[in-house]
Amino acid sequence: MPSAVGTPTGKLPLVVWVLAVGTFLMGTTEFVIAGLLPEIAGDLGVGVSHAGLLITAFALGMIVGGPAMALAALRLPRRLTLVSALAVFALGHVVAALSSSFTVILAARVLTALATGAFWAVGFVIVTAAAGPARATRAVGVMMGGLTLANVVGVPIGSFVGQYTGWRGPFWALAALAGLAAVFIGRFIPRTERRAEMSVRAEVRALRQGRLWLALAAAVLIMGGVLATYTYITPLLTDRAGVPARAVPLVLIVFGLGALGGTAIGGRLGDRHPMATTITAATVTALALLLLIPLSSGPVTAVALVFLMALAGFTVNPVVTALAVRFAGDAPTLTSALTTSAYNTGIAAGSALAGTAMHTSLGLTGPALVGAFSATLTLLPLIALTLGGTRRQARIVAQGAAPALVPDDATAPVPPRH
Repeated sequence: MPSAVGTPTGKLPLVVWVLAVGTFLMGTTEFVIAGLLPEIAGDLGVGVSHAGLLITAFALGMIVGGPAMALAALRLPRRLTLVSALAVFALGHVVAALSSSFTVILAARVLTALATGAFWAVGFVIVTAAAGPARATRAVGVMMGGLTLANVVGVPIGSFVGQYTGWRGPFWALAALAGLAAVFIGRFIPRTERRAEMSVRAEVRALRQGRLWLALAAAVLIMGGVLATYTYITPLLTDRAGVPARAVPLVLIVFGLGALGGTAIGGRLGDRHPMATTITAATVTALALLLLIPLSSGPVTAVALVFLMALAGFTVNPVVTALAVRFAGDAPTLTSALTTSAYNTGIAAGSALAGTAMHTSLGLTGPALVGAFSATLTLLPLIALTLGGTRRQARIVAQGAAPALVPDDATAPVPPRH
């Protein structure tokens, strides 16, 4: 059985990579549906816009269900929670693949989202504990890299397979792969029970820290900024930059590669220099989005800026996620779920605002302007975290113990308690 702690050689434990595979599957199912909407709509006899509710339902399930499921499974062993989440994830896909009712499929998507939220909430806690304080952000980056890789590999493959097997084919494949992942996680997660003193009260008490909410605000704003532009990137590329429609998937792969690189950079640099990394990355993201407005009229500059906004924007994600879990101290599960909800809230809000902006006089550049504004606002909570860390101390609530004072320097790791 692999060790649950980081190795002295600096290598991440195997459990981190196993959980990244689970994240890859769940990221694929969240985003692949967009490429299958025409097939689903035609098969079920509904409009494409109506079929789009399957995406909305999943997002709402992640926003609301993640924290709820994290609290519901609080006293369960973490391995049991992960395996159960994958089992429910697989079941949701089987139900959807077998059904011809849009209502049933919609309910299955919500069920799948609940399982995804529970998996991510517990998974982030496990990888940070397994890697140890010195490599926590890197471990989070690897796990989030599974989500990013889903955009680069999983979504294109799923869409391609769906064109030949029908939309149900990818659903069956994801169900089978989730079952296989459950077996591997059952093998590689150590048999450790959650501590008896863990409670909903302790988890909620950890949310009293202002700097925790600053980290969550940064997560909402940076993801809202990048995804506001990404959601409507296709018309910008084809109608303004002059990119041929058949080449748009290649540009989306470029975006995915940038996001994957950014996640890796954030994971590598975030442990030692979290605030310098995030502030620099957020600034570059805002500049890239702002430059996209005048420079998106040419295909080369447009594609280069799409890559840059993904590279810089996704550098922030693993750092603020690791900081949020660190700030929660001994009560990280609900915080981890709220981080996932924060990203999905940013995606939903950013996309909605971008859609509104595109129908104004700003036209196709509207989403980029919304994204630039949101990315710029990300600097506010990040700067507040930096300044706060030099002026005061914060209290981290320990379960079953008196609150302990720890330095409020975001770069200082919180030692694990046993």
